[in-house]
Amino acid sequence: MNKKTLAILIRALIVIAVAVLSAIIVYYFFKLFYPFIIGTFIVMLINPIINFLEKKARFPRLLAVLTTLFLFITIFAGAITLLIAEIIAGSSYLAKIVPEKVDAIIKSIQLFFTDKIIPFYEGIASKFNALDADKQTTITRSIQEASNELSSTVTSFLQNFLSSLPALVSWIPSAATAIVFILLATFFISKDWKKLSKKVTTYLPEKVTTHSSNVLRDLKRAGVGFIRAQFILITVTFIINLIALLILQIEQALTIALIIAFVDLLPYVGSSAILIPWAIYEIATGNLFLGISLASLFIVVIGTRQFIEPKVLSSSLDLDPLSTLISLFVGFKLFGFLGLIIGPLSLVLGMAFYRTGVFKDIYEYIVRPNKNINL
Repeated sequence: MNKKTLAILIRALIVIAVAVLSAIIVYYFFKLFYPFIIGTFIVMLINPIINFLEKKARFPRLLAVLTTLFLFITIFAGAITLLIAEIIAGSSYLAKIVPEKVDAIIKSIQLFFTDKIIPFYEGIASKFNALDADKQTTITRSIQEASNELSSTVTSFLQNFLSSLPALVSWIPSAATAIVFILLATFFISKDWKKLSKKVTTYLPEKVTTHSSNVLRDLKRAGVGFIRAQFILITVTFIINLIALLILQIEQALTIALIIAFVDLLPYVGSSAILIPWAIYEIATGNLFLGISLASLFIVVIGTRQFIEPKVLSSSLDLDPLSTLISLFVGFKLFGFLGLIIGPLSLVLGMAFYRTGVFKDIYEYIVRPNKNINL
């Protein structure tokens, strides 16, 4: 290996080491300062409104910030209040209906055991007693092993679930504290936005400032686009469920459609957490048409989401549909549910680095370090 190749290899390793170290620093930095980072992102979203009030309506900066935050919080709180009110109204109805449904399904299970399971068990028992002792011992041992395995699995699941409850409960005050800090950070950062921006541009090199502003602009567009995409997907899910439930003449269709739409955001389970048990119940209680209709509705919802999600994300994030689909699949494989967020955002970040020339500068540093490059 000649000296030139060795020098290129060393510089490439330096770049990789710096990238890994930067990722670790960013991770711990976000972990410690996430309320202020989220606050900065919110400021970037609402800053156009603040600037409009300041320049067009002649509001003082402080008044423009307070007015915008008040409108932001009022709209958000109003939407949540209306949603909760609708869910409470529907839940009061469901609270009356669900016990009747549960009682009906318990009676159906009892009838199923009486008519099907017990005669089947008696037939198996008579055949089992006709076997020789060795075969009976083998079957008994297999059943015991399967029972022990099932018991161990159920016990482990319950232990993990119960052990996670204290952490979930303790998360509530932490989340409330974080929200308070996010709101305070948003206020102070937006109030001093111009001063802070000037300090950043003063202390950082011009090329770094240019790259950073371009990358932040792309990330801002991606964040807004991602929120927009999720809103579109929730709305589509809600509309499909609402139309289907209205056609099926289900009472409180609006409330149920809202609940299914928001449950659809849950990792892995989604709308299946409601539609599948509901369909099974209706089939078990003899309402075959409604059960099959609900199962078909679930297939339609899942199929529609799978079909439109890459297209919605690609248009919202300004990415190629195939690239978005690949990023969703790879992200899901590597990180699970969070990968559905990490994958597209990583692609956006990579495209931002490419468009702003960061990758080109890194390449120039590795291959042609004698060029005047200011990373």
